Amino acid sequence: MTTVTVIRPRAEDVEGQPILRPLPSRECRSVGPFVFFDHMLETRYAPGSGMNIRQHPHIGLSTLTYLFEGELLHKDSLGSDQVVKAGDVSWMTAGSAIAHVERTPDALKAKGFNLHGLQVWLASPKAHEQGPGHYSHHPAASLPVSDNLGVSIRLIAGNGFCLESAVPVLSPTLYAEVQMQTATTLLIPDEHAERAVYVLQGDAQLDGEPLEAHSLAVLPAGQSMALFAETECHLVIFGGAPLDGPRRINWNFVASDSALIEQARQRWAAGDWPTVPGETGRIELPVK
Repeated sequence: MTTVTVIRPRAEDVEGQPILRPLPSRECRSVGPFVFFDHMLETRYAPGSGMNIRQHPHIGLSTLTYLFEGELLHKDSLGSDQVVKAGDVSWMTAGSAIAHVERTPDALKAKGFNLHGLQVWLASPKAHEQGPGHYSHHPAASLPVSDNLGVSIRLIAGNGFCLESAVPVLSPTLYAEVQMQTATTLLIPDEHAERAVYVLQGDAQLDGEPLEAHSLAVLPAGQSMALFAETECHLVIFGGAPLDGPRRINWNFVASDSALIEQARQRWAAGDWPTVPGETGRIELPVK
């Protein structure tokens, strides 16, 4: 039996929002197409305050934002202008060049709110790295749900657990939110080559081994594993097919070829990039 790899995430801060980031890490660079995983910790914003991530660029990836509490306004250089509420999926494929903005909607900012959620990056297959950008919004009610014997599964993207999401993933993908009542068990099948479990809240066991909150467990390939909830648990299970080759990550850019990243850096620094309509502020290229 191959050993489960358990990763403790590092604490980071994104424009004032505290996060935990288990991917990428020294122990694991990717799980299926997932190359970046941010847990936006539950944070209370006082009236008049909120998140404001100015224009910034991406290539070679898709971003997926999924909130448990709060709202975010997504705007991008394709002209998208969408409020993303808790339970919705915000899916943006960068292709060869896209820019976007994420901020708290004014109405929510005025009264104060809690923000809690996940944002992940999925590396695009090589055939789509330099393709066109795309954005789609999927309301919470459109996501398929299974609720059985104290275990509730919501399929955010891809397919798994006899469910399939309409989010237009570019490669075989599994991304599910799971709620488990105390003393329930979920069998995680080996239907995807690479899989991981991230515990948001609660204490669990994976094939009898303890799995604490805010830990990421990368599962061995080809093995079905039993997840047992010692307490009420909230977690996500994600993964998919292995990447079609290694990926390089530099700032907000993901690519199979370092030349594509260097080209993107030069373009953004020179202002040769699609812009978000109505936006003038931007995040400048950091020094290498």
